Amino acid sequence: MTARAADRARYDRATAHLDAPVAIVDLEAFDANADDLVRRAGGKPIRVASKSVRCRALLERALARDGFAGLMSFTLAESLWLARSGFTDVLLAYPSADRARYAELTADPKLASAVTVMIDDPAQLDRIDAARDGGREVVRVCLELDTSLKLLGGRVRVGARRSPLHSPAQVADLARAVARRPGFEVVGIMAYEGHVAGVGDAVAGRPLRSRAVRLMQAAARRELAERRAAVVRAVRAVVPGLEFVNGGGTGSVQHTAAEDAVTEIAAGSGLYVPRLFDNYTSFRGRPAALFAQPVVRRPGVGAVAVLGGGYPASGAPGADRLPVPYLPEGLRYDSQEGAGEVQTPLLGSPADDLLIGDKVWFRHAKAGELCERFDALHLVEGDAVTATVPTYRGEGHTFL
Repeated sequence: MTARAADRARYDRATAHLDAPVAIVDLEAFDANADDLVRRAGGKPIRVASKSVRCRALLERALARDGFAGLMSFTLAESLWLARSGFTDVLLAYPSADRARYAELTADPKLASAVTVMIDDPAQLDRIDAARDGGREVVRVCLELDTSLKLLGGRVRVGARRSPLHSPAQVADLARAVARRPGFEVVGIMAYEGHVAGVGDAVAGRPLRSRAVRLMQAAARRELAERRAAVVRAVRAVVPGLEFVNGGGTGSVQHTAAEDAVTEIAAGSGLYVPRLFDNYTSFRGRPAALFAQPVVRRPGVGAVAVLGGGYPASGAPGADRLPVPYLPEGLRYDSQEGAGEVQTPLLGSPADDLLIGDKVWFRHAKAGELCERFDALHLVEGDAVTATVPTYRGEGHTFL
């Protein structure tokens, strides 16, 4: 029996009392992935990206382990909810325009001390001040550096379109603007190199593309390491008490951790290891989060249909954004139908051994987005479900 077949047998036994659709997290794999992230971080703390987990119980599990410290959230509403739930260090990774939540933040000392907001433009400070509604708490601010690699005099750009702050002078100028403004304090810098951390460099069947990606990423790492260090020096000249410099992501942990200027690493997807993280040379994780759909039809030889399953991930549309049939091994989509809203045909010889009601296990393309489809995650240890915990959705929250 292969390792994957053994996992399928375990998951089927563990969830035999549960009807699909159902979602699980294999805690042995989750913990092993956490240990690997810590090893790659080389002693620098890992801030857990909540959007990649979206389950309070598993955020708490990660933070209880040595090597993890703090959360990186994705909306201001989520940040306040997490702070009210007892998390004391929440970095909001994206600027917000949520006036109502800014009013809450600036009026509550507990929230203001626990949550750090992201800015890259003075207009965002104006938005916060306009929302204060009498709130006088000092707002903790993090400045975001654009990490994109610019070539040919800026005519070619590699990397996400995020912050307008690219040079040390631009980031330092914003730091000075914040320092002059009552009610705000610069405490950190963030720089997320998504073109390194979030792009696989070993795509199956694409050797030339994979080599090109590796060359691009090597050049991007060199350029960013030098520029990030210069940015940190420039900002520390304005804000000597800077608390943290955050960088990285699951795919670049060890590279970013090697930079002296970086004090902490962000990661989250590496805990679940969705399918987009199969294409990396720098690490190998264990799939920890899966979902199962039930077989509801047997339309012919070598074919079954499962209920639903059309859960595409965000990003540029493509086949790599679809969940992948994982267990039993050897199933594939029908190219004429793909992953459907209410029915998904699956083809392959393993289909002939599946009966009505049997589970087919899938891996989502991305990590936390799976939790937007399920109210609960069943936590598997060995061949048993040892706990069932709510996702954000199960707690009544869909923040974005």
